[in-house]
Parts: sequence; structure tokens; C-alpha cells
Amino acid sequence: MTKPAPKPLLPLDEALASLHAVVYAHVAGQPAGHVLQSEQVDSFDALGRVLAHKLVSGVNVPPADNSAMDGYAVRCADLPSEGVVLPQAQRIAAGQVGAVVAPGTCARIFTGAPVPPGADAVIMQEQTDVTPEGVRFAVVPKLGQNIRRCGEDIGSGQVVLRDGVRLTPAALGVAASVGADTLSVYRRPRVAVLTTGNELVMPGKPLPPGAIYNSNRHTLRGLIQATGADHADLGIVPDDLATTRARLREAAEQHDVIVTSGGVSVGEEDHLKAAVEAEGELHFWPLAIKPGKPFVYGRIRRTDGSHAFYFGLPGNPVASFVTFLLLVRPVLGLLSGEGWKLPVATPARADFEWPKADKRREFIRVRRNAEGGLSLYPNQGSGVLTSAVWADGLVDLAPGMTVKSGDAVPYVPLTEWLQPAASQRQD
Repeated sequence: MTKPAPKPLLPLDEALASLHAVVYAHVAGQPAGHVLQSEQVDSFDALGRVLAHKLVSGVNVPPADNSAMDGYAVRCADLPSEGVVLPQAQRIAAGQVGAVVAPGTCARIFTGAPVPPGADAVIMQEQTDVTPEGVRFAVVPKLGQNIRRCGEDIGSGQVVLRDGVRLTPAALGVAASVGADTLSVYRRPRVAVLTTGNELVMPGKPLPPGAIYNSNRHTLRGLIQATGADHADLGIVPDDLATTRARLREAAEQHDVIVTSGGVSVGEEDHLKAAVEAEGELHFWPLAIKPGKPFVYGRIRRTDGSHAFYFGLPGNPVASFVTFLLLVRPVLGLLSGEGWKLPVATPARADFEWPKADKRREFIRVRRNAEGGLSLYPNQGSGVLTSAVWADGLVDLAPGMTVKSGDAVPYVPLTEWLQPAASQRQD
């Protein structure tokens, strides 16, 4: 019997375009609140969530002119020259409201305290000297100096946080500064993880001959948590077609996305491809990238006729790590409400040689060095997970590309995927 011709490899950009079209159409076509459902959460507990509705300030920040430092509130007209002495008429701490500063007097004031009526400058205490006669000023003030104006940070009615932004510590501080005790955020995508293989053993258990510890289970859990999605670990699936189909059906009922590692190649014990085709539909496989060639994307039917998205990642740990970043991470961004985010590569100097080109697009593990260039991890094998620990980014090599030391190469920090960053957004 003639062996069928191998399926042509799909370029990464085509795979991403297909994913974006299918997932966006799925989100747009759902009844309101089905996938991108929103909920109110305490702003104190909203770190990492994606804002569902823009936040508009109902107050000015600061709410009144206030002192930028500890010092003295004065009238500029009273200090035409250096060395003038003025009596201190009042003391104003933060949270207190002072009286009108009468001509020829000054007010002791502390950082954050409202500037009293009549005062038009604050002189820092380091430029003064307290004497029995009063406060001697060593400078001539400028109008408005050291005064933070009402609303100079945020004006009432201003949009301070746009919808679709992932909430950082600074964003939560802004929300609190305008008095927002709760925020409307999107529901986190629900992601189920299955790992496959009779050879897998969980850490802490004895390792029989021929077995390996299940590292992908831990790596994928961490990657999903780093995106802000809800994670459910559904254990190890044995290399059996019927069992694999049953576990996929169960996972689809309660989750938006199913992620597996291993079992998507062409070996006799690799059943995931057949299981996905039986339980739903298969969209593309394999990819023209290295590492990460054996990759499956599809959908698993639910009993109500809807679908859960399915991603079958390679079993080799680095290939699993890289394909998650390249293909699963942008999908989770779209399902979480933050939009379709693609990494931004910047030119960086290669302090290494890459003389042998590959027909596939390669993603090699590198790290910034003390000289500002990129160092290469010496072993780029797809099973060498220590390379992903050592690296702080990937170099994106086009098919057929070689590198000489000193060349500029496209460098993508891992933070482009693993935390909110300045990335492209498409809707």
C-alpha cells in the first residue's frame, strides 16, 4: 500500500490568522455574556483581571490645590526679596483645611495638605530658618511653586482606564484614587489541562524503568496562571483512544479551552489527533516552526451543540512551552477581553553564531548579557527545559536565516507573553 504524502507544514502567520478569525467569530457570535461575561469584583482584589467597562472619574485628583512638600504657604507679594521674615499664623497638616492666609503672614504646611486661601506658593522648609521673630525665607518664590493643582492628575469626567486593559498594580491605584470600590471585569477563561502518556509519573512518586516525571503538567499550569485564566488540572490521560475521547468530552462541558501535551504526533500510541476528529473538528496540523512542529488546533463538541477550543501541544517540554506562547496565549487574551495580542520584536545584537539555516521558522532561546547583546543557550534541543529557565527571550529566525556574531536579530522578551506589555491589539 502506498504511504500517503506528508501533509504540508502550515506557516505560523497563517495559523495565527486562522485562529484569530475563528476565535473572534466565536466570541462575536455568542449570546451576550456567554463567553465574555462580566462581573463586579472588589477593586482591592482585581489584580490581573481585564476591565470590561471603561472607568470614568467622578472626582478631581487631587481634589484641591495641595502642597507638594513640607514647608510654608505664602503670598508671593509678601516676599519681594530674600531674607524677609514673616510670622507663622497657622499650622496645616494633611487632612486639615486652613484659614485664609492674611497679608504679611505665612502658614506652616505639610505634604498633601490643602493650600489655604490667599496663599499662591509653597516654600520648602529647607529654604527657611525659624527665628524668634518668625520664619526667615532665603528665596523669592515663584507664583504657584510647589503646589499640586486641583485635577492636574485626573479631571472629573475623564476616562482613566479603558475597557480591555489588564489591571496592573498602578491601575488599581488609579481606580482607588477616583473612589472606585468595585470594578466590572470579564470572567476569566476556563482552561482545562490534560497530559497524555503511559510513561508519565508525577513528582514525589517512584520512577519506574522507562518512565519520566511529568514536567509539562507543571509548566502548563504556570503558563495558564500567568495569563490570568482559571486553570483546572484534569490529570494524566493513558494512551488509549476510547479513554482519550471520553476525557475530552468531559473537559469540554465545563471549560472554554482544553490544552493537552503529547500524543499529537504520528506514532501508533498517539491518539489525540484521532480523538479530536471524532469528538469535534481538526483545523490544522502540523506547523512550520521549530520547536513545535506537531501541533493540533480544533474544537470539541458539547452536548448543547456549542464547542470548546482545543490545543494539542507537543510532548517535548520546550516545544510545548513555545507553542503555548505563540498560539495559545493570544487566544486566551481574546477570550479574556484584552484583545488579540501579538508579541513585539525589537532588534538586538547577536553575540553568537547560528550558521545552519532551517526550512522552518525557528525560535531560539537567548538571554541579554552584560554587554547589551544576546547570548545563546548552548543546547537548543526541544527537550532541554533548562534553556527556557535560563532564557529571558526568544530570537525569531525566519526560514533560511543564519546569524553571524554582531548581526541584528529580532528579539522578543518573554514578558511580551507572560505579563501585560506594549503589544499589538486587533479586534
